[in-house]
Amino acid sequence: MSKCRAEAAAGGNGGLGPDSSDCPSSLLCQVVVKTLEQLAQQGKIKEKMYGKQKIYFADQDQFDMVSDADLQGLDGKIVALTAKVQSLQQSCRYMEAELKELSSALTTPEMQKEIQELKKECAGYSERLKNIKAATNHVTPEEKEQVYRERQKYCKEWRKRKRMATELSDAILEGYPKSKKQFFEEVGIETDEDYNVTLPDP
Repeated sequence: MSKCRAEAAAGGNGGLGPDSSDCPSSLLCQVVVKTLEQLAQQGKIKEKMYGKQKIYFADQDQFDMVSDADLQGLDGKIVALTAKVQSLQQSCRYMEAELKELSSALTTPEMQKEIQELKKECAGYSERLKNIKAATNHVTPEEKEQVYRERQKYCKEWRKRKRMATELSDAILEGYPKSKKQFFEEVGIETDEDYNVTLPDP
């Protein structure tokens, strides 16, 4: 049906050669042909034979003559309207972007709720800071430095003893007939790795 409608439209503005073999519905094409013949009889369209085919086209005499000045005027209007359309499209894009930004923004009730939550969070931090300042068991810089020195001392001793134990076990394993793991199990040696312990950096 869409093909017959397209051909009927072409008959009103350009040309049409009715041929029922090309139409998906011969009945519809018969109606189209009859309508075109009536329009031709009324003088609204022209009919011309090309062999066995009839061609229908609009009667150009029914249209007013258009001068070159009129055509130029129409061209100018087309240019102006095209520029106006482009300007409106640009404005629409700006407004769509602004609408998208506003849609993603918080509403007034949501903003008020967010402010209340932030105030509550700030009050909690302020109370915590107040308690810390009021505490009497602060660590002095001297005590802190003493803890760091002791830590370095014990880590150094730990590293030293681990190296001595490794060197000693390696020396024994040179003449030991079994594997290192079996040796540790028989002697009862437990390593840092057995407990996923890592020696701190110095």
